[in-house]
Amino acid sequence: MPATGTLLCIHRDPSQLSPLRDKGYGLITASNGSDGLRILMLNPVDAIVIEYYLGLLNGAVVADVVKQVMPHLPIVLIADNMELPAGTLKSVDVVVAKSDGPSCLLESIHSVLQNRCAPQPDGMVKDPAAHGHRKASLRGRATRSEASPFSEELWENIRNGILSF
Repeated sequence: MPATGTLLCIHRDPSQLSPLRDKGYGLITASNGSDGLRILMLNPVDAIVIEYYLGLLNGAVVADVVKQVMPHLPIVLIADNMELPAGTLKSVDVVVAKSDGPSCLLESIHSVLQNRCAPQPDGMVKDPAAHGHRKASLRGRATRSEASPFSEELWENIRNGILSF
């Protein structure tokens, strides 16, 4: 069965993730965390695949920002070295070592997407089609500081690619 879903891939070299497209996933790519956050505000996605080592904003920081706004959006973190700083894993659903290869990454993505559609304890099923509502929700949060977990200035910095922590 072919894979389905749209993935936001934030990676220093997004072309390395082309096997995901070959397996049927739609890819939206960014080569740094700031661009990835801007793209996420404008595009509904089913999951995020993010490289840990991105430069100024590492993948863990970007994952933290995303989970505060979209806590149910699955995030797969790709890391060169599995010895990551404490706290790195708090906002990601799965960590995949680059050395594990594309098949492990594909299995991990498939797993997190399947878990999104699994029955919940209350008997309800998460609707993957409902992700289209995230676009408006995230945009609304980006413009209404009283409803946002971040200040208007931080959102402006995200939109402009200048993040200050």
